Amino acid sequence: MRKNQQGIVLFIALIILVAMTLAGIAMVRSVDTNNIISGNLAFKQASLAAADRGIQKAYEWLNNNRTTLSKSNLAEGYYSSIAGNFTGFAKDDWRYAKAIAEADAAGNVVEYVIHRLCTQPDTEYNGKNGAVPNECSTSDAASPSSNAAAGSSTQIGAAVYNTSPSVYYRITARAKGPKNATSVVQATVLIPI
Repeated sequence: MRKNQQGIVLFIALIILVAMTLAGIAMVRSVDTNNIISGNLAFKQASLAAADRGIQKAYEWLNNNRTTLSKSNLAEGYYSSIAGNFTGFAKDDWRYAKAIAEADAAGNVVEYVIHRLCTQPDTEYNGKNGAVPNECSTSDAASPSSNAAAGSSTQIGAAVYNTSPSVYYRITARAKGPKNATSVVQATVLIPI
């Protein structure tokens, strides 16, 4: 009987062993890739939360400096008019950005830039730059019909609220964190004059 054995079982066992080894290697690589992806998502979420803190800090700065908002303050990352080609992604867009404090516990560094949504720099919201009037995005429209089209509470027939006009500002915050996790967040806020 010993002569009839050809070793076919050994050959099949070796093939199965090679297949199981390859499956094990593939599973280890898959788990490792999933861990890397999960870690990257965590870094991205942390940088997004840090960028939101930048929006909050910029809003606080706007509220605390209401009387000086007609003039640019580049040391604080503030422009009194809309910058021509600002996208938030070019290196030059962040030349005068205001960095807030040090890196947070997750290693995110946050900075922000504020633009007053007006056409003329260093000019009162309702003033003129030479002969050119400053056009700002404000809470007060020039005529009731434009308010009615926007559906605001100052449309024709609606109750009138006599408040000071407010000017719109665009805040762009960027958080750069570990593993090149970067988040850019924008918010438009309304600040009373």
